[in-house]
Amino acid sequence: MPTARNTAAVEKGFAHIGDHLVRDVSLPALVLHREALEHNIHWMQTFVSNSGAQLAPHGKTSMTPALFRRQLDAGAWGITLASATQTRAAYAHGVRRVLMANQLVGTANMALIADLLADPTFDFYCMVDHPDNVADLGAYFASRGVRLNVMIEYGVVGGRCGCRTEQEVLDLAKAIDAQPSLALTGIEGYEGVIHGDHAVSGIRQFAASLVRLAVQLQDSGAFSVAKPIITASGSAWYDLIAESFEAQNAGGRFLSVLRPGSYVAHDHGIYKEAQCCVLDRRSDLHEGLRPALEIWAHVQSLPEPGFAVVALGKRDVAYDAGLPVPLLRYKAGVVPAKGDDVSACKVTAVMDQHAFMSVAPGVELRVGDIVSFGTSHPCLTFDKWRIGCLVDDQLTVIETMETCF
Repeated sequence: MPTARNTAAVEKGFAHIGDHLVRDVSLPALVLHREALEHNIHWMQTFVSNSGAQLAPHGKTSMTPALFRRQLDAGAWGITLASATQTRAAYAHGVRRVLMANQLVGTANMALIADLLADPTFDFYCMVDHPDNVADLGAYFASRGVRLNVMIEYGVVGGRCGCRTEQEVLDLAKAIDAQPSLALTGIEGYEGVIHGDHAVSGIRQFAASLVRLAVQLQDSGAFSVAKPIITASGSAWYDLIAESFEAQNAGGRFLSVLRPGSYVAHDHGIYKEAQCCVLDRRSDLHEGLRPALEIWAHVQSLPEPGFAVVALGKRDVAYDAGLPVPLLRYKAGVVPAKGDDVSACKVTAVMDQHAFMSVAPGVELRVGDIVSFGTSHPCLTFDKWRIGCLVDDQLTVIETMETCF
């Protein structure tokens, strides 16, 4: 007869507090290192506060309520999310201020938000960028007797959502004003779609335009609040947005809100590279963010010389922005655990449940060994897991963290 522990252990990555990664945890597993995690939360909160802004971390990165709580406890103004269902999940875990950096479209999604707004302690904002959406929201929330806080999204040609011209922004403000059930509370943009050789100057120009529009709307009396929100910033260019907002005194007339999300776990790929660029631009900053997220998995097969198959695949780790990066090898069951550097090895391909890894000369592996892997783009690793393991420096599980995708 299986025990409750053995029955539950069929979930990948299942662990109990006190378990050790190399001895007790069902692998593959999503692993978060406490020291790096706490460093990242404190580092970003300090950076944003010192920039005269507020932090609303993008929660869609992790959808992990335990991380939301740590970010809020560290001083975050609220949590950014991407959908009505994410908002409902965050609310169910105690989040009471949400900036939904997306359009609220569809009656069923509007109903989810209207139900949450029955709680007077819940503070919610969503984006609009088209008169059709404004009309639909106005009609629906009027029928529910609820006033909805909206913000105009300003975008770039070829980018994602958002009004494409400053005139479209001004016209949309008039459409919002015609809807008594809508309150225009700010303006929002996303700079992460600006690329190319002149990305830095393009982002600064975009931020300047965003502030200019906010001033124009405020001067015309378009906003429903005395200190409207101005917000932008993903996880790569937050320093440029912070500098632009501060230089143009956005914080004086507006509530400046930055929204990076991936910083909480950081990575060994695209955001590691982006962080190096931040530190190059900002000589006043010392140590930056640290990778806190790893995926641990077993060597499953050694079918050919110099070739290993690892029990890790597309269902376990992001592969859209780079393949997993081998870090350390551990001997299964051996505690205290000593990690041997295997960074010279290379993952060459991933399938649904398998990773192909070339084994560097001098690296000795056996079936059953454990390899820790770094990732690129943490958002698309978190969403493959129901449970993550928070570990201490000794690789002992000190907390299990559930996701709510």
